[in-house]
Amino acid sequence: MTSGGDSPGMNAAIRSVVRACAYYRVSSVGIYRGYEGLIEGDFIELTARSVNNIINKGGTILKSARSAGFRTEEGRAKAYEQLKENEIEAMVVIGGDGSFTGAVIFNEEYDFPVIGIPGTIDNDIFGTSHTLGYDTALNTAVEAIDKIRDTASSHNRLFFVEVMGRDAGFIALNAGVGAGAEEILIPEENLGLDRMLESLKKSRRTGKSSSIVVVAEGDKSGKNVYELAEYVEQNLPEYDVRVSVLGHMQRGGSPSCFDRVLASRLGVKAVELLLDGKTNLMVGLQNNEVISTSIAEAIKGGHSINQELLRVSDIMTT
Repeated sequence: MTSGGDSPGMNAAIRSVVRACAYYRVSSVGIYRGYEGLIEGDFIELTARSVNNIINKGGTILKSARSAGFRTEEGRAKAYEQLKENEIEAMVVIGGDGSFTGAVIFNEEYDFPVIGIPGTIDNDIFGTSHTLGYDTALNTAVEAIDKIRDTASSHNRLFFVEVMGRDAGFIALNAGVGAGAEEILIPEENLGLDRMLESLKKSRRTGKSSSIVVVAEGDKSGKNVYELAEYVEQNLPEYDVRVSVLGHMQRGGSPSCFDRVLASRLGVKAVELLLDGKTNLMVGLQNNEVISTSIAEAIKGGHSINQELLRVSDIMTT
């Protein structure tokens, strides 16, 4: 199943799991609409041919949905009955921390084998250097910022560009460095409004007639990106300020080669762990090696921003 917010590479992971099952002569079943479909028994048998030509597609062919029912004991009991009735013996959950939390609770209550594959563009899961969709979202953001810079340069404007990242600044920091942003605002580092103003003044003094500020949606410098823009307009009236919110376009699109390969590797490992009798683990990537981490640790382990990249970011804004 795929659960939570969609991310590029989910289809590639579905394909990998199904074909690994076919390789090891294990039947595989797709669950539509995540945990909601699990409760309702919305299943479909999948074969190696069922997943032809989906490795390059964004989104998820199995759909995704939030499930209030699965948060209740009654809902989870019904889900368990559906699995037993359909003779399903193990489950691969592709999603983020919310999806994994549900998987852990379900495993604790019914001792049902579960393996997680991290699928979220925010890259905020402990136990893997990359989650599915993160690389694609980064490239989408950089491409968009490059195009916005063309307009900024043509009209001598300051653009605030908001990217996704409610609790994590990975997209903002990496896309900001990659696109040459003059300032980057992320939840992990509350740099404050005064520093941002000083940075923009410095850019102006050194001859920059246009600037890009990349803002993670969860940044705490202001209530929202529009408030930040208004603050700069009031304090630096010489700037012609504009706001661009990239929004859900970062979730969509054909997955990058990196995400397709990562999904293929993680899907195979997930199936092999289940065949080895393992459960309650998440597969991930560390130092280009596929590893496994307990799902509980993946949820609670937190994430840390790359301090060296922060230092590079400061130097690049000189």
